[in-house]
Amino acid sequence: MTPSPDTALPLLGGLTPAQFMRRHWQKKPLLIRQAVADPLAPLSRDALFDLAGREGVESRLIARREGQWTLRHGPFARRALPPLSRPGWTLLVQGVDLHVEAAHELLQRFRFLPDARLDDLMISWASEGGGVGPHFDSYDVFLLQATGRRRWRIGRQADLSLQPDVPLKILQRFEPEQEFVLEPGDMLYLPPRWAHDGDAVGGDCMTCSIGFRAPQRGGLAGELLQRLGEDIDDPVLYQDPRQPATDMPARMPAGMQAFAMAALQRALARPEAVALALGEVMTEPKPAVWFEEPAQAWHPGALRLDRRTRMMYDTRFVFINGEGIRAGGADARLMRRLADRRRLSAREVLGASEDAKALLGDWYEAGWLHRLPEDH
Repeated sequence: MTPSPDTALPLLGGLTPAQFMRRHWQKKPLLIRQAVADPLAPLSRDALFDLAGREGVESRLIARREGQWTLRHGPFARRALPPLSRPGWTLLVQGVDLHVEAAHELLQRFRFLPDARLDDLMISWASEGGGVGPHFDSYDVFLLQATGRRRWRIGRQADLSLQPDVPLKILQRFEPEQEFVLEPGDMLYLPPRWAHDGDAVGGDCMTCSIGFRAPQRGGLAGELLQRLGEDIDDPVLYQDPRQPATDMPARMPAGMQAFAMAALQRALARPEAVALALGEVMTEPKPAVWFEEPAQAWHPGALRLDRRTRMMYDTRFVFINGEGIRAGGADARLMRRLADRRRLSAREVLGASEDAKALLGDWYEAGWLHRLPEDH
């Protein structure tokens, strides 16, 4: 269950989500001792190494030896990783929440922020002194220590120039302002563009990084226009009956420029279509994601969303895995509960309209949601 914005959370050092968002989000760092008290690591070191060896899982191996940095991309066979005793190397595995249920559940603790902002959970394992060098991110991040210890140095950075001829984005002149050593359960929140450098202390260091989506304005505009263009049925062709003969044939006609501008304005003059395109873009699964067909036939009962499923809604539509569905009334309320809670009880499903049951059945057959035991 998503906590109330006014409920104090150990995860936030006793702050409520409302207080954290007001005081710290995109403003200033926060160090939280014992943010998570229960067993932390969503998977063992060996399981993480195995995951890094799988196709479709994004992984990187970063090493620093004698002042030189190297970067390799996975998948990695276990024998391709350096010995555990060798200092100065780090294995990073992206999107662990897509593959490991415990990692997905850990990510759900941060749903006091909109799902449209929440990205993924990356896990890094480092030997003694391992790290990725001083750098900054363009997005917010929570750095949760799972096993071992890591020393973080952080600071606001006026000079963001990078070291040349290095395969990583490492700051050339990092000037830390604060230093912390995080123990298992401790967590550090950093707003965008706060420089930071973390080194493993003593080895066998596992850190969970909860990252956030920050769409780049130009890129988002391009994706929206592409989707809007796919849905436009406008057969009007460009015409120029008054086009005179020209001695500058390579010059773009002003009439065609005006025609293009009118076409864009026509596409963007439909707020509902833009909202639909945005929801579809923001719920599009990541490229390597695929869903398994269910082993059992569909029948109405308690349901939960697959951990890889992205589901959101607005006032008119429900969005799931890149698709938008117009919904209203009781059906809309049901789908919004499913999106917010990521599950429905058997009673809720059995009480749904036939259209809603049919839609849930389609999603079940696609592997987007799964059955729960009947007592849920």
